[in-house]
Amino acid sequence: RLVEAQCLHEACCRPASLFCVQGGVKIMGVSSDALFLVPRTVPGETDDIPGIGQYDDFHTIDWQRDIARDRMHHRHIVKKRQDSVCDLIKGAHDAWSGWVCVLLVGLFTGAVAGVIDIGASWMADLKFGICPQAFWLNREQCCWSSNETTFDDGNCSQWWTWSEVLGQSREGVGPYIISYLFYIVWALVFAALAAALVRMFAPYACGSGIPEIKTILSGFIIRGYLGKWTLIIKSVGIMLAVSSGLSLGKEGPMVHIACCIGNILSYLFPKYGRNEAKKREILSAAAAAGVSVAFGAPIGGVLFSLEEVSYYFPLKTLWRSFFCALVAAFILRSINPFGNEHSVLFYVQYNNPWIFFELVPFVGLGIMGGVIATVFIKANLQWCRYRKTSRLGQYPVTEVLGVAVITALVAYPNPYTRMNTSQLIYLLFSHDYNRNFTDVNSAIEIAAAGPGVYRAVWLLVLALGFKLVATIFTFGFKAPCGLFIPSLCLGAILGRIVGIGMEQLAYNYPHVWVFSGECSAGVNCITPGLYAMVGAAAVLGGVTRMTVSLVVIMFELTGGVRYIVPLMAAAMASKWVGDALGRQGIYDAHIELNGYPFLDSKDEFTHTSLAADVMQPKHNGSLSVLTQDSMTVDDVETVLKETEHNGYPVVVSRESQYLVGFVLRRDLNLALGNARRTLEGICGQSLVVFTGGATAQQGGPPPLKLKKILDMAPITITDQTPMETVVDMFRKLGLRQTLVTHNGRLLGVITKKDLLRHIKQMENEDPNSVLFN
Repeated sequence: RLVEAQCLHEACCRPASLFCVQGGVKIMGVSSDALFLVPRTVPGETDDIPGIGQYDDFHTIDWQRDIARDRMHHRHIVKKRQDSVCDLIKGAHDAWSGWVCVLLVGLFTGAVAGVIDIGASWMADLKFGICPQAFWLNREQCCWSSNETTFDDGNCSQWWTWSEVLGQSREGVGPYIISYLFYIVWALVFAALAAALVRMFAPYACGSGIPEIKTILSGFIIRGYLGKWTLIIKSVGIMLAVSSGLSLGKEGPMVHIACCIGNILSYLFPKYGRNEAKKREILSAAAAAGVSVAFGAPIGGVLFSLEEVSYYFPLKTLWRSFFCALVAAFILRSINPFGNEHSVLFYVQYNNPWIFFELVPFVGLGIMGGVIATVFIKANLQWCRYRKTSRLGQYPVTEVLGVAVITALVAYPNPYTRMNTSQLIYLLFSHDYNRNFTDVNSAIEIAAAGPGVYRAVWLLVLALGFKLVATIFTFGFKAPCGLFIPSLCLGAILGRIVGIGMEQLAYNYPHVWVFSGECSAGVNCITPGLYAMVGAAAVLGGVTRMTVSLVVIMFELTGGVRYIVPLMAAAMASKWVGDALGRQGIYDAHIELNGYPFLDSKDEFTHTSLAADVMQPKHNGSLSVLTQDSMTVDDVETVLKETEHNGYPVVVSRESQYLVGFVLRRDLNLALGNARRTLEGICGQSLVVFTGGATAQQGGPPPLKLKKILDMAPITITDQTPMETVVDMFRKLGLRQTLVTHNGRLLGVITKKDLLRHIKQMENEDPNSVLFN
């Protein structure tokens, strides 16, 4: 106990000491935090070497080191709190900074989302016409000022179509052609602007961003991916892309935009800005806020962050994510971009309870959703691979323009594909046929299906096929594009068709035992809108493989709390079918396609290899090491020049190979550069000393002491450790590398990339695909 107490005292009082060495034996494990992860330095110790503790681009972070640095920083602040009022305020600021940061992230995310929603709805309506009295109003707002009680086709006399602006009438062949041309021209202008902005200012602003966010949250550094230019261009670009009528949504990019805001604001708080592991707590909360404002679903956002994107999610982050999502949803509700009393786009209210028998078609919808999702994922991946390997990839703006022209040409003639996708989903979810914006199926009554129903169903079938093909070619191209809305739309069309079919069955065969109880009373017992909602959940679940968060998002999105069981049944069936037909959701598939070093915690490692099979170098190869006190500055610089490793084990001597610690390449470069600039007498012949107690050579230059940057407690394993255990250590501890020893002697190193390449090899895939392409 005395030794332990002294040890703790030394760990706090001697900044460079990680362990107390008693009689040559390292004593460790006094308490969970006390010694095992105490870093080499207290705050301020290595501040004389700027940049220590940071990471280079496309590198993996060391979770253990960063969390340990934060704990030490926290102890340092708590210890100094009693010294003065100033230190007390610093301590309070440190304790509150996390909550203040997520508050600001929520405020900014809600405000940006409100601007995007308003801008996108105005620009989308610009394709159809303009409000001459006030050009900044969209079609719905323009018609609010009208005294007319009914609007034909969603238009009113205040709203002028482009044919009317040019002096034509509203109906007829001429006006139709004019409207068609304007639709295509505006679609082209918006798509060209979106793609050109991404190409010129922020290449990282393309796509949905969720695969990259998942990779970044797992501990990978992609500099600039969450920067200010990406934020600005993604926000403007998603408004343009959605308005162009392309088959994409703004919900995925909202997560990326929120994470950009989280990243930028974290730099106001050094505790989070300078510590990559702590910064990821803010980014997890930001991802929750992104989904919260995208769907008006704060609880769904928190669950989405937990289930789908976050890698490290302690309880503290759960509370902060909840608070951040709440603030963001509140701000969006205050802005009220949709001009109604709900902060969601598709708020519908059904009064009919569902019949127990309907679980059969609901599960059937889940199965169909899983099949459609699998077809989509496989086809989209094939197209993305083709884009990467062919010349098409060299002309991103041309590709976006081509997709936009074809989409606009094919979409306009069908009233269901012509309208905004969000509007179509609302139409498919809605209960009452007479509230349709198009007169295509206004003839449908509760009674028998007339010709309007058959025409509507045919148009919906065509819309389903078109949307599926368009989304396959759209997702992954070089403009901002999300996948939630197109997936919901595909499912809603499928569900509405099945719902109309069930309704007709119930109407034509009311005495069949299935319907006889509920439907014989003459009431309308089948709700086609509910089938659309269940179908939407099924396809989205199949595409993303979400379950819990999906169901919560769906009932927050529509206000349909009593339909949780149908939604759960469809989501589960969809996930099972999707997993049976293809093992990955769309985001994991794109992570693999891009070769990001992502170690999925959901996958199991089932092979029987050992650490010795995976480590580098193999048994006969030579390992690049540094010695603790027998190499000169020139020797160390030669090793740095000749090798490209990200870190080097430090051993007692080349003969003994007993492990002393581990030093990172970046830290070593910074320390050598700093020493040459600031320390007198340091030259190429100076000895580099990583341990204490070295004295200057007689008559020679003074030694360069680098004990500060040495990790004296690197995670080590033996060569006989099963790879199952090693994979678990990398996942659960967030390791960057681990050293392999045998009887205390160093044999090799296993890095995260080695591990991922080994997993690929075991699955008979190309191991060289694991690098950032």
